[in-house]
Amino acid sequence: MENIEELFTNSLNRINFMFTNEKITTECIKNHDGFTLLGESFGPYEKGKKYKLKLFSAIPFIKNDILEIIQSEKCDNVDVQRYAISERDDQKLIQTEERFFLNKIKEFKQFMAEDIRKKKVPLINLDRYNSYSLSIIDNRLLKLLKLAKTELSLDDERRLTIPEKLLFELLFNFIKHWRNFFINS
Repeated sequence: MENIEELFTNSLNRINFMFTNEKITTECIKNHDGFTLLGESFGPYEKGKKYKLKLFSAIPFIKNDILEIIQSEKCDNVDVQRYAISERDDQKLIQTEERFFLNKIKEFKQFMAEDIRKKKVPLINLDRYNSYSLSIIDNRLLKLLKLAKTELSLDDERRLTIPEKLLFELLFNFIKHWRNFFINS
């Protein structure tokens, strides 16, 4: 029998799977002939051209320096720092530009690690990325806990990412039941 934690983790993994199936825009930085795998074609890719691919299929090409994520869709330590400072300085949850905002931070960390492995950026960038990511998660979690004590307004609901909505529903129901247990006879 699955417990609540397993069900919650499975739901988070499904949400992350949905994110990795979202399309991102990449730019080719090195020509590649392409190939076909299980009936699906990847490439050919021509240097300087832009391609929209699902994240999971773009990852191997990004890691092998064939494609790179375009500037407007990237997420590095500087972007995460900007989000962390904004979240810290605002008492309310900040509405994110993307519904998979937290998943993007989680998944794009691998690109930062890969750049460090290839010595394109210093290790301190990954340390900063991790620190700012933790700050975002902790600040948003504290705000979610405050929200979970009351009914969620439409405005507040728009500010939540998809994984946060899942967590909010659980927290709200747990807190409501817990309070009612002690308040009602």
